[in-house]
Amino acid sequence: MRGWSLSAVLAGFLAVVISYSGPLVIFFQAASAAHASQAMMSSWIWAISLGAGLSGLWLSWRLKTPIITAWSAPGTALLVTLFPAMSINEAVGAYITAAAAILLIGLSGSFDKLLRHIPKGVAAGMMAGILFQFGVNTFKSIATLPVLAVGMVVSYIVCKKFVPRYAVVVVMLTGAAIAWTTGAADLGGVRIAAAAPQWITPEWSWRSTFSFALPLVLVSLSGQFLPGMAILKLSGYHTSAKPIMGATGIASLAVACFGGITIVIASITAALCTGRDAHEDPARRYVAGMANGVFYIIGGTLAATIVALFASLPKELVAVLAGLALLGAITSNLMGAVEDEQHREASVITFLATASGMSFLGLGSAFWGILIGLFAYFVLKRKPAAMN
Repeated sequence: MRGWSLSAVLAGFLAVVISYSGPLVIFFQAASAAHASQAMMSSWIWAISLGAGLSGLWLSWRLKTPIITAWSAPGTALLVTLFPAMSINEAVGAYITAAAAILLIGLSGSFDKLLRHIPKGVAAGMMAGILFQFGVNTFKSIATLPVLAVGMVVSYIVCKKFVPRYAVVVVMLTGAAIAWTTGAADLGGVRIAAAAPQWITPEWSWRSTFSFALPLVLVSLSGQFLPGMAILKLSGYHTSAKPIMGATGIASLAVACFGGITIVIASITAALCTGRDAHEDPARRYVAGMANGVFYIIGGTLAATIVALFASLPKELVAVLAGLALLGAITSNLMGAVEDEQHREASVITFLATASGMSFLGLGSAFWGILIGLFAYFVLKRKPAAMN
């Protein structure tokens, strides 16, 4: 309790809110494609929430570092394209295969070696590119719900002047009040209901292994672990990937047979808990990771209620809240990308490639941004020899 702070707990809570209101939508699409029942969907949410919550809670406490875990959103997107040709049982078998592979990669230490070769400016450019769309979506929301969006932006600016630590709290309350009074939020269908986990017997096939398990490993490493570990490094936490990949790999294996897709380190929501908005003292920000884990466990227990609650909120409220909450992280990463003049161009190339949202060969912009940025970095870092 000595390290407890309201700002850190709030950061952990907001990370859960944004995860449930954003990437969770992809789960609904996957469930629809698989023709899964509501009870099965509730079990899936229970599994990913418990897996993320327990692993993040333990890692944050053990390492005294804000470790924010989540489920593989890029991997869930793969499911949408594979269902219903692939059965749910085959998907679970692929979950287990992918979790075992990631666990072995983490324990080998090879991922740590890769991270050491990524320059700070290039990593900052990648992270700024990932977060860029969240900032832009704040102001895009003005076109659809102007009263809500403008009210939240104004409250943020005013509170940043007078009560900066609690600005995001006020923004969240302001948005909820405006949504309620304007009728944009309808809570009439929300009921308290606990989740009922359902066991799914795994099945293995060559089709699911090559079409899902292997791509799941690749997108989890490139789209989650790579940017997630870069965020920790940029925030001054030089934690090895080995214990994180080990704990999330074990959690993934534990929840797979209840419908839980691979548990990974978070990237976007992690930025909420690793910066100064969580706490001025970096040594006390681990509380945000522990709070995040606790709120995930609560959310998983009440998975059916969570589904109904976020379905009742306007998407603009969450978009504005996410963009404003991540504003500090966007600023610090932009500064990190351009502060080193010698490698500034490579960092900006990384930022633009990542922010473009490109997708090629099934891999997202975070992977290609870092790859293109590293190429530019190694080509441009050496000055050509002076001509005689």
